[in-house]
Amino acid sequence: MSRTSGRLRLLGAAAVGIMTVGAAAVAVPVASAVTPVYSEDFSDGLGTFTASGTVRTGTYGARLSGSLTSDPSMVSAPVDLAGYDDLTLSYTRAASGLDPGETFTVAYSVDGGSFTTLESARTATGRVSFPLPDSAAGGDLRLRFSLDAGGILETLTVDDVLVEAADGGGPTEPPPGSLPPVDDVTEPGPYAVTVDESAGPGGDGWLVHPADAGRDGVDHPVFVWGPGAGSDPADYEDMLRQWASHGFVVYSEVSSSSGAYMVEALDWLEDQNTDRSSPLYGDLDTSEVAFGGHSRGSIGTFDVADDPRLETTVHVAGGSFDGNGPDSLRNPALYIGGDEDFATANVERDYTGTDVPVWLNVLDGTDHILATRNGQHIVTAWLRWHLADEEFRRTQDFLRPDCAFCGLGDVRYKNW
Repeated sequence: MSRTSGRLRLLGAAAVGIMTVGAAAVAVPVASAVTPVYSEDFSDGLGTFTASGTVRTGTYGARLSGSLTSDPSMVSAPVDLAGYDDLTLSYTRAASGLDPGETFTVAYSVDGGSFTTLESARTATGRVSFPLPDSAAGGDLRLRFSLDAGGILETLTVDDVLVEAADGGGPTEPPPGSLPPVDDVTEPGPYAVTVDESAGPGGDGWLVHPADAGRDGVDHPVFVWGPGAGSDPADYEDMLRQWASHGFVVYSEVSSSSGAYMVEALDWLEDQNTDRSSPLYGDLDTSEVAFGGHSRGSIGTFDVADDPRLETTVHVAGGSFDGNGPDSLRNPALYIGGDEDFATANVERDYTGTDVPVWLNVLDGTDHILATRNGQHIVTAWLRWHLADEEFRRTQDFLRPDCAFCGLGDVRYKNW
């Protein structure tokens, strides 16, 4: 078995005893240019797939074994096809020992819809390719492999699953979001920045925002940031400026383990959006809001993460003390830790206990103090994904084995 992401190929294969429903298996000629969108060879377990029934992985791939009580299946996490078209799904499969009336089935779903069968057969071996319909382009694709068989020696083995955009398919430019696009999230964004150091409900917070807020009709998402214990917004000034330069209106004040100050800050920002005397009058998108923080600021974020106005939360080097912090989460969460940080054990415990979609990176060479600075560009990309609707970042930056930030540390994600 080999890692398919490094092999740009499309193969047709003749299937023995194959029945197809909903699509025809065809031999697809090699295109002049192909873009790998998703690949899984099961070398590290199930990868993005989740399984029910008896499913094992090994050097052979993923193997589904029959059962009298529970038919096995495995379903992928959504594959983001935003900006991609002319798509092909390829995989290697081998059915073994199936009796008449027993079948394996391969199916796909787009954008949470019902599954459509690509292949249903009793005997088939080798590699096969299917063109996906035009309706899959730009959507969220899920793949399902299932087996209807009654004995443990009756199996379906799957390997080298590959989705490609052929004939140059795929985005030449990132699909647009609600903010001006950028080429590199590690660089400052397109906005000059203004800092008000006496803002907020008590006049002791920092309001950091684009100097020309509202330019070209843009409504700016909101990010409320909590500093770590013993620090204040000034200690994070370069990061606050970075996020604001990308188009976010950022508010920060001295944090507490209670997140009530964050809720009050958001109330105040909503008032600013309707106050004709405010420099932000009418320029905020109060439907796109995130709370986040470092250390104690993260703990305070957990405290109010169930605020219905939130789209996401950001937790940097701040695991909850009792492990119950994730209980309040209602939306996707970003966790960042460091391999030299004393708080990482708590962060990892929170990750284990998190039931919402979550992404964790334990950064290499990073202690408690450096976690935000080393992770600030991850936060930028996360906010551009979740608050500015840049859906291409889902896979490009986060949810694939070779994601943009996966080389910075130990990456884990689940529930997507």
